Amino acid sequence: MRRIAGIVLAVLLIGGVVAAVVAGRNGDGKGTATKTVRGVIGSEKSDFFADPDVVKALAAKGYTVKTESSGSWAMDGLDLKGYDFAFPSSSAPADQLAAKYHARQPLPRPFYSPLVVVAHRSAADVLAANGLAVLDGKGRGTLKMAAYLDAARHDRTWQQLKGATAHGELTGTLYITSTDPETSNSGALYLAAASYVANGGRVVASTADVAGTAPLLHKLVSVQGAQQPSSDSVFRDFISGAGNPLVCLYESQVVSLLADQHGADDLVVLYPDTTVNSDHTIVPLDDAGRALGELLSTDPTLRKLAVRHGFRPQGDSAEFVSATAGQAAYLNQTLTGVRQAPVPTYAVLHEMARRARG
Repeated sequence: MRRIAGIVLAVLLIGGVVAAVVAGRNGDGKGTATKTVRGVIGSEKSDFFADPDVVKALAAKGYTVKTESSGSWAMDGLDLKGYDFAFPSSSAPADQLAAKYHARQPLPRPFYSPLVVVAHRSAADVLAANGLAVLDGKGRGTLKMAAYLDAARHDRTWQQLKGATAHGELTGTLYITSTDPETSNSGALYLAAASYVANGGRVVASTADVAGTAPLLHKLVSVQGAQQPSSDSVFRDFISGAGNPLVCLYESQVVSLLADQHGADDLVVLYPDTTVNSDHTIVPLDDAGRALGELLSTDPTLRKLAVRHGFRPQGDSAEFVSATAGQAAYLNQTLTGVRQAPVPTYAVLHEMARRARG
């Protein structure tokens, strides 16, 4: 009888273990993460993946995501063996990586963010007084790209602008700080937008186009001296009051700042009347990377968390407009009056960046 009871007990225990495993597999996704996925990401997404709520939401779907940061354009020079995905900040470097690693198309594009120029209030007021910008209210306006590029082409200084002498911090050559276009996506896209305007509203596509726009792009870059490798660095400098009063970066970084600080009295967000959207694109290096990309694109919780970090989810502008209603004084939520410039191919943009750097 004892042996029979022992056998019955063993069977029950085994059955319980099997039931627990099955329950874990078929549960509602709220258990412990079971799959670790590794990726290289643009630095502007570091806070998103480090957010405890994002970590929790991914874990609920069975994922632990471990990331390392890199400039989007520098990813092509990395050895990505052992990684599940790369997540640069726009389609051009993503397409290059996809071709290199034979990633299946289409590539997941969970969210995007337009390039903007942040300005201190004094700088924005002077730009507006001189026809280089139009201010819409307390913290928002439009940068007139053609007028700004004309000023850059003629090496205009702040001292030559009406009203600048009242602000001691506005001295020297008028320019926008951007990141290194050879390694950083925001710097490369700044050149893409500027070259489109300089090329008569046409995307730079030929050797002649590159040669025609190169002198102006070189001016835009060379006046800055040493450039930072990431937009996070230039934004931190701007917030601290160091460096240049005009900085090119992603709208998402501004939204994230406003969400944390609930306003910034000295901040004006200028939307270039011709800008470029940064399409954050995942390059799946295996099935796990593709599954993560699709999850970020479709999961409602993760889409809401992306908006919290300032990104615009693909396919539904209402999500962004609703979530940023409290920051409307600084944001052009519907991008009214903003033209989206096409981005040159990877090879053309890379050559533009090389020549701009000189």
